[in-house]
Amino acid sequence: MNFGIIGFGKMGQIRARTIESTGVGIIKSVYEKNLLTSFDYPRASSEEEILTDDSIDAVFICTPNYMIPELCIKGLSSGKHVFSEKPPGFNESDVKKVIAVEKKFPNLKLMYGFNHRHHDSIKKMKSIIDSRELGNILWMRGRYGKEVNESFFNEWRADPKLAGGGILLDQGIHMLDLFLHFAGYFDEISAFVSNLFWKIEGIEDNIFAIYRNNENGISASLHSTMTQWRYLFSLEVFLERGSLILNGLKTSSGVYGDEVLTIRRNVSPSDNKTLSEETFTYEIDNSWMSEILHFVNAIKTKKGIKYGNSKDAQKLMYLVDKTYNSK
Repeated sequence: MNFGIIGFGKMGQIRARTIESTGVGIIKSVYEKNLLTSFDYPRASSEEEILTDDSIDAVFICTPNYMIPELCIKGLSSGKHVFSEKPPGFNESDVKKVIAVEKKFPNLKLMYGFNHRHHDSIKKMKSIIDSRELGNILWMRGRYGKEVNESFFNEWRADPKLAGGGILLDQGIHMLDLFLHFAGYFDEISAFVSNLFWKIEGIEDNIFAIYRNNENGISASLHSTMTQWRYLFSLEVFLERGSLILNGLKTSSGVYGDEVLTIRRNVSPSDNKTLSEETFTYEIDNSWMSEILHFVNAIKTKKGIKYGNSKDAQKLMYLVDKTYNSK
């Protein structure tokens, strides 16, 4: 397959390296408007040059947030499969516009980069949850935090017109996506949105949110923050007969520490006796490779995108809207 990449910052470069390492195809051309950025691939003069190149089968959209919905629409309308970074838009309405175009091209694949579903630890957690060996989920708690310094103000992420929001759209959206991955849906939301420290209008530095699925009673709490003053990832899932505790996340920077999953199996919800406790440490991040292979396999087999499809994106952005608008 031939691939084009629009946007060649950190994420564009990660996608390029992964495409090459998996051997699924070649990078036909790359467009990056920052002329100071250097790379070894053929350089397109514009986004349109990539979108109108009939030799390119699929395009990767790795741009600032505000460009994503329009480029997804253009990519599909140009007859190309589309892989886009998150967030899929500023709101659910943006995603609905993309879906309306996607429906016109049923043979094309659209996938969003909700990368965390592809971590080996998350796959393990999902398999245990789906097997019901520990019973049903009772509740979940997710904390996802990082630090930023004053250089943050020089980036597009500090501009609400370009970013669409703050830490929730930037990072917390991954944790919220994992909640949906495990629990399916939430219909009751209560949240506090704060920019107490950085005081950038439209760019929140903290989100405290609680979600509830009224059908099965599952509740989940989310704290997404960029005033953590350290990097932290913690996801806890408590079930009727045990718990799944994931601390740390394996990333290229290594700032979130070791990726360690602890699985505790109990006798019953009312008996705290531990039958067993296992700990798994994941030393290799296979998520980027898993994501690319998932996208390419869906194209080649003509099957649907299982993880990161437009329906997932719409459900997620519905919750994002409700979180931002919660009183």
